[in-house]
Amino acid sequence: MMHTAVFYATHSFFRKMKTIEIFFSPTGGTRKVCDALTRAIDNGEPTVIDMAKPEWTNSVQHIVPTDCLAVIAAPSFAGRVPSTMAARMAQVRAEGGKAVIVCVYGNRAYDDTLVELQDLAEQSGFTVVAAVAAIAEHSVVRQYATGRPDSDDMAMLTNFANKIKLKLSSGEYSVPQIPGNRPYREVKPSGVVPMPSEGCTQCGLCAQQCPVQAISHDDVSQTDPSRCIMCMRCVAICPAKARHIPQQVEQMLAAHLKPLCATRKHPELYL
Repeated sequence: MMHTAVFYATHSFFRKMKTIEIFFSPTGGTRKVCDALTRAIDNGEPTVIDMAKPEWTNSVQHIVPTDCLAVIAAPSFAGRVPSTMAARMAQVRAEGGKAVIVCVYGNRAYDDTLVELQDLAEQSGFTVVAAVAAIAEHSVVRQYATGRPDSDDMAMLTNFANKIKLKLSSGEYSVPQIPGNRPYREVKPSGVVPMPSEGCTQCGLCAQQCPVQAISHDDVSQTDPSRCIMCMRCVAICPAKARHIPQQVEQMLAAHLKPLCATRKHPELYL
């Protein structure tokens, strides 16, 4: 049986439009950007659709009414929207609502993430009125973009939020030109999954919080590589700091990213 969640509009900054956050943020960086932008647009309390919730079910359809503005945020996984979020967007239906789309990446590049997110939003019934590519700490090699988004990023997001408000208040709903390629770049599975080290206490938190339920609840040393999307939530939340990808793989990736992440990238804004 399909259940439906409908989000009704309440008082907001213009035309009583309610803001809704829709995001996939396993390690928190994407949500931080999404929260900052949403609250700069509307300082009320937004409705939240968290697509990384481990209890997500495809039996619930989320209906977003016309008088809502959605901020839809995705991390860039190898230049694409995470496959799990792409699939879960099918459970969101907009009745002509407007959307600001946001991709968050670790200072390398976002490639086709933003244009793929535009397509997913439009397939769900949204009209995309603005887009942002922002930077947050790299989820795998965390020495890159450490501390991002920082105060400079936040200032840019706040300024852009004001421009979005002016656009919508004037009744302008044009779709911006968003960079990217169709067909999207191909992403091949890496075959690498995070694993526990000797310091693992078998607390089970990683299994409980895995967005795709790839980790065995009976034995956290067992991870299903066909399910794991390398979102790194298990690594980020481990209280014993005892879960990692293989050290050799991390070193190779760090070396590969070093020249690509050497220059500070700035948020890219599309209106």
